[in-house]
Amino acid sequence: MLILTQEEVKQIIPLSQIGKVVERIESAFSKYGKGEVDMPPKTYLYFKKDNGDLRVMPSFSEELKMAGTKIVNVHPDNPKSNLPTVGAVIVLNDAKTGAPLALMDGTYITGMRTGAAGAVAAKYLGKKDAKSMGVVGAGRQALFQIAATASVIQIKDVLVCDPNEKNIDTLSAELGKIGITIRKAGIEEVSKQDILATTTPSRSPIVKSEWIVPGTHINAVGADAQGKEELDPAILKKAKIVIDDWAQASHSGEINVPLANGVITKDDVYGSLGEVVAGIKKGRENDQEITVFDSTGLAIQDLFTAAMVYEEALKRGVGKNIEIF
Repeated sequence: MLILTQEEVKQIIPLSQIGKVVERIESAFSKYGKGEVDMPPKTYLYFKKDNGDLRVMPSFSEELKMAGTKIVNVHPDNPKSNLPTVGAVIVLNDAKTGAPLALMDGTYITGMRTGAAGAVAAKYLGKKDAKSMGVVGAGRQALFQIAATASVIQIKDVLVCDPNEKNIDTLSAELGKIGITIRKAGIEEVSKQDILATTTPSRSPIVKSEWIVPGTHINAVGADAQGKEELDPAILKKAKIVIDDWAQASHSGEINVPLANGVITKDDVYGSLGEVVAGIKKGRENDQEITVFDSTGLAIQDLFTAAMVYEEALKRGVGKNIEIF
């Protein structure tokens, strides 16, 4: 069994090469849209007293001949203890024998593949001449959303807002290493860009409907648990809503609260990103459409990315082999 640390995973897929992950994630969505992968909905364990949760995410691909399971936690108070808000490990298993092939850090992979999903959505749902990007929240996911989107779309202007300006400064320094420049702006100006990514843990809407202009594409990333929402529900009422997975999105995605409150119904959801990428449904149909991608994160994204890391690690001789049993 191959063991890969976070530093080793970063060595194999550095941020500057996130474009490779975007290609892999695009393939994963296409396979999902065609029904060529097996992926039960993620399972949650809630630690209410500790303000956190644990999620188990299994999936299987016949093409890869592998199964993958990610165990990921989300604990918003962790930074107070100098720990990441999100932490994860991924186990890969041989489909033929069931034997474990690898155990690797999944925290960095989670960030990369989530950013990559946003880039895929922007490619299919954003305007063809999109040139600007706004990001609400300057945490770790903002880094991946910007880097991934910039790898597939020629973004000329990136605006970011965050109540903690130090977060923006840190984000700016990291993106500067790969040649991307950002600037600070207020949330209303940020929301008026061609592509908007929301990456906060908010449990009440922070992006107002009147700020969104025709032609905007929104990647709603922050809502990943029951009760979370970042967008004014009125935005969803006038948008083409594309989800990653119905079971997950209806339970814990951006649409979960508006659905529970009866603001929207399942009929208001246009389809899944997998269907769009696979060509089963059309993506953006005109420059005036407002499109929303509700990203909850799929286990197949982890599997396809982790499999790529595993294959490359074997080629390079990276990692440590152990006998697990």
